Amino acid sequence: MTAHQPAFRNPQLSVAERVTDLLGRLTPAERLAMLHQYAPAVERLGVPAFRTGQEALHGVAWMGPATVFPQAVGLGATWNPELVRRIGEAVGREVRAMRAGDPRVGLNVWSPTVNLLRHPLWGRNEEGYAEDPQLTSAIAVAYTRGLRGEHPVYWRTAPVLKHWLAHNHERDRDTASTSLRARVLHEYELPAFRGPVRAGSVAGVMPAYNLVNGRPNHLSPLLAEHLRTWSEQPLVVCSDAGAPSNIAGSEAYYPSHEEGLAAALRAGVDSFTDHGEDSEPSVARLTAALERGLITQDDVDAAVGHLLDMRFRLGDFDPELDPFPAEAAFDTPEHRALAQEAAEQAVVLLKNDGLLPLSPGLRVAVVGLLADEVKLDWYSGSLLRAVSPLAGLREHPGVGSVTYAEGTDGIRLRTAAGDWVRVPAADPAVEVGDRAAAGALDPALIAGRTDLAPLTVTADQDLASVLDLIDWGEGVLTLRAPDGLYVSVAEDGLLRASAAQPGGWVIQEAFTLEPHGDGQGLRHRGTGRLVAVTEAGLSVAEDAGDGAVFTVETVRRGTDEVARAAADADVVVVVAGNDPHLNGRETEDRPSLELPPQQEALWRAAHAANERTVLVISSSYPYAVDTADAALPALLWTAHGGQAAGTALARVLLGEVSPAGRLPQTWYAADAELPDLLDYDLIGSRATYLYYDGTPLYPFGHGLSYTSFGYAEASVRHDGVTLTAEVAVRNLGTVPGDEVVQLYAVATAPSVPRPHRALIAHRRVTLAPGEARRLTFEVPLAEALGFWDVAHERWTVEPGGYELHFGASSRDIRERTHLTVDGEPVPPRPVRTAGLAAAGFDEASGAALADLSREAGDVVTAAAPDGAGRLLFRRCDFGGAAGAADGAGADAGTAAGTAAVTVRVAREEPGEGTLTLRVPGAGGAASLTLTVPSTGDRYAYTTVRGAFPEPLTGVADLELTVGGGVRVDRLEFG
Repeated sequence: MTAHQPAFRNPQLSVAERVTDLLGRLTPAERLAMLHQYAPAVERLGVPAFRTGQEALHGVAWMGPATVFPQAVGLGATWNPELVRRIGEAVGREVRAMRAGDPRVGLNVWSPTVNLLRHPLWGRNEEGYAEDPQLTSAIAVAYTRGLRGEHPVYWRTAPVLKHWLAHNHERDRDTASTSLRARVLHEYELPAFRGPVRAGSVAGVMPAYNLVNGRPNHLSPLLAEHLRTWSEQPLVVCSDAGAPSNIAGSEAYYPSHEEGLAAALRAGVDSFTDHGEDSEPSVARLTAALERGLITQDDVDAAVGHLLDMRFRLGDFDPELDPFPAEAAFDTPEHRALAQEAAEQAVVLLKNDGLLPLSPGLRVAVVGLLADEVKLDWYSGSLLRAVSPLAGLREHPGVGSVTYAEGTDGIRLRTAAGDWVRVPAADPAVEVGDRAAAGALDPALIAGRTDLAPLTVTADQDLASVLDLIDWGEGVLTLRAPDGLYVSVAEDGLLRASAAQPGGWVIQEAFTLEPHGDGQGLRHRGTGRLVAVTEAGLSVAEDAGDGAVFTVETVRRGTDEVARAAADADVVVVVAGNDPHLNGRETEDRPSLELPPQQEALWRAAHAANERTVLVISSSYPYAVDTADAALPALLWTAHGGQAAGTALARVLLGEVSPAGRLPQTWYAADAELPDLLDYDLIGSRATYLYYDGTPLYPFGHGLSYTSFGYAEASVRHDGVTLTAEVAVRNLGTVPGDEVVQLYAVATAPSVPRPHRALIAHRRVTLAPGEARRLTFEVPLAEALGFWDVAHERWTVEPGGYELHFGASSRDIRERTHLTVDGEPVPPRPVRTAGLAAAGFDEASGAALADLSREAGDVVTAAAPDGAGRLLFRRCDFGGAAGAADGAGADAGTAAGTAAVTVRVAREEPGEGTLTLRVPGAGGAASLTLTVPSTGDRYAYTTVRGAFPEPLTGVADLELTVGGGVRVDRLEFG
C-alpha cells in the first residue's frame, strides 16, 4: 500500500478494520444512500455502485440464458448434499461469468429458499427443499457452500436465505399473520435457517412479507435474539421487494413510512428493496427518521457496516486480487453433465408393478400436456438448450419407435353474431421469440408484444382458426394458435398470438370460460375482464360487465388422439403436471391437490386403450393421485427437471439409471387430509410426516428402485454430547443403484407430544450388486433427541428411552435400535414463584398469538373476534403441601397454596371481555372468571385480579379461556 492510499484499500488488514476505515470516510448522506438496494457510487473515494439481490434459485435467473438445473424441490428430492454443493458451485461460477459481461448481474444472491414445505398447497412449493428441517438445512448448507466457494478470504457469491420466517402462504401474504407457537418456532422453523448460518456459508437473510404473531417479519425481534447470535460474522438482512412500504402501507403497523422504515432498521434490516431502482423515497424516509430521532447515526452505521463487510468479502474493493475470473464460465460441458446428473437423481419412482424398466426396442407412445415441454418457473433462467420427455425418448437408442399425442382439445369460437374467431397469418418479417430470453433485472417489466396483428373475427367459417385449449384445472385455461404461440394480452388490451409460453408477473395468457348471456364469456384472468369484439380486433372489455358471447365448438378431442396413439404402442408414457406460472406460484396458492380434469381424462384414456401405461408427473408440488396409483402399473414424479429433464427421464425409464430420488414431502390422498393453509401449528393440526396420524398416499422419504437393499447390524451409542449410529446396507439385487439411508429418532415415552419419528441424518450411497457398506452417522445428542421446553424456555433432552430407526422412508423402517439417556428431568412450571407467560402454552384451540408491543414479545388472544381461545398449561406447581409431596420442587414457603391471580391484559375494543381460569378435575372451587375492561389500545395494558374460592395446591394442569378481543400477557399467582 502506498502512503497516500486509505486503509480500506489495504487487503492486508482485517475486514473489520477496512470497514471501520471506509465507514469513517463516508458522509452521513453517503451512508444513508447505501441502505437502498441500489447503492450509488462514491466517486470521491473510488467506491463503485452496488446492488443487493441476484436471483439464483436453481441457476442464474432473470439475466437471460443460463444453465437451468432442476427446481429447488427437485434438488431436495435428490437427498444428496454433495451433488447440490456442486450445483451451487456451478451456479456461482455462472454468476461470476455473466457479471463479467453484464455489470447488472449481482454477486449478492438471494438464494436459497429454506421455508419448509409444511403445506403442499403453498403456491411457492417449488422454491423449497423439503417439509423437514434437517433435510432442508443439509441441502441449504450444501448449496450455499457451493455458491460461497472455498477461498479463505473472498466469496464467489454472497448467499442470502429466504424468507425469514414461517412463510408458507400467498393468500394475503403481506397482511396475514402467522400464529407461531414456541415449540414450532424452535423445533421446526429456526433450524432450517440456523444450519446454513452456523456453517458460515451465508451472508444473511431476507425477511418474508407476512407477519408473525401480529408483527411484520421486517420488524422481527428474532433477527437480534437468534439470527445474529448464530455467527460471529456480520450478517446482512435484505428486505423483500416493496416490503418496507408495506409496514405503514397495507399492514398499517406504523402511521408513517418514516416510522415504519426506522423500526425496520432498528430491528436489523440493512438493505431496503423498495421502489425499484429509485432510491429517493427510501433514502428520504430514512433521512427524515434520522432527523426526527427515530433512529440514530449508530443504527445507520451498523447497517452500512454489515453491507460493507459483505462487499469486502466479495472482493468489491480488490478487483486486482479477484480469485474467480479464471474459473468463471457457464454452459460448459461440465455444467451440462451436472444438470443431467441432477435431473436423473431427482426422479422418484412412486410405484412399479414390474413394468419398469422398459425393455429395449419397444414401440412407445408419449402423450400428455407436458410430454413435449420443458417448463420454467418464475425464478428460472432462460434455456440455452432443452430436452423434453418426448425428445429424450426419441433420442434414446433403446427405444424402438415413438409416437406422440399431446392430448389438447381443438376448438373454434363463434360469436353470437355468427362470426368466427380468426388468428391472422404470422408476418414472416416479424421475429417472435421468448420474451424472457433477453434477460431483465425484473422480468415483470417485460411487456407483451404489440407489433403483431390481433385476433379478429370472420364470417367465413373456412377462415376460422382452430385453437388448442389447454385446461390447467380450476377453470384456468390457455389458448394456443395454429403456429404454436399462446394467445396473450398486451398493454393495449388486444389479444394476439404472441407468447412462446405463459409467463410474467401477471399472466397475460390465462383465461376462463364461464356462462355469459346465452353462451359463454371468455374472461382474461390478468385483467379480470371479459373479451369483447371491437373494430381493432378481440380485446378485453373496457367495462367489467361487457364482453362477447361465444359458442365453443370442439373439433378435436384430446382423449381420442391419446387413445389412438396408446392402442398402437407397446407401452404408453403419459406426462402430466403443472405449468409453474399457473395455479400455484408466487402470489397464488393452489386451491386443491387434485390433478386437472383434462389430465385425469388423458391418463384414463391411455390406460383404457393400453394397460401398460406409465404416468410421469412433472410438477412443482404433490398431487392426490390415489386413483392413478390404484389403476396404473407404474408412476414416477419429478420436479420440473431443467434443461436435461427429458434425457434424464428416458435414462430412468429404460433402466440406464436406477431411480433413487426420494420424496421431500408427504403426498396426501385428499384435500380433506390437510389443515388450513394458515394453520402453522403442525403439532396441534398433526401435519407433515412428523405428526400426521393418517395413512399418506406416499410418505416422506418414499422412493423405489430397480434393485433392493437390505439393512442389518444397527447400533447406537453416545457420550453425552454426540450420538453415533451405525448400520450395514447391502445391495441385494442384480443392478447397481443408490439407496438413501434415513435415520430417524423416536422418543418412546415423552412427557409432551413428540413427532412419530424425526429425521436426524441421512446419506445417499451408491452400491454395486452384492456390495455392502457400513455407514456411520454422528449427530449432536441434544439436536437429535431434544425438544423445546416451553415451561422453562429452554432446549432439553428428557431422561428415558429412545429408538433409532433406519429406514428407506419415514414409513418403511428396516432396522431399529434402542438407547437410554439420563437427560434432565423437566420439572413442573414454577407458576407460584415465576408466574406464567400466556404465550408459553402446551396446547391451544381457537387461540392466536399476537404482538405484545410493536418491538417485541407475544401475547395470546382469541383467533376470532367473537370466539374464544382455549389454552392448556400442563403441570403447574401452585405450591402448598401437595406440591412439596410431589417432589418436583415446590416452594417450601408457599405451604398455603395459591388463591390470588393477577393477569396483565389489554382490550382495544369498547366494552368488556372475559377470561376464565380452571383447573380440570378439581371441581367448581377451582374455576375463576375475570372481567377485562377496555383499555382503548391493543398495547395499553392493565391488570385484573381475582381469587379462587379455595387455594390451589400441588401440581395440576391449568386451562385458560380468553374471550374475543382480550389480549393476555402474563399471569401471576400468590
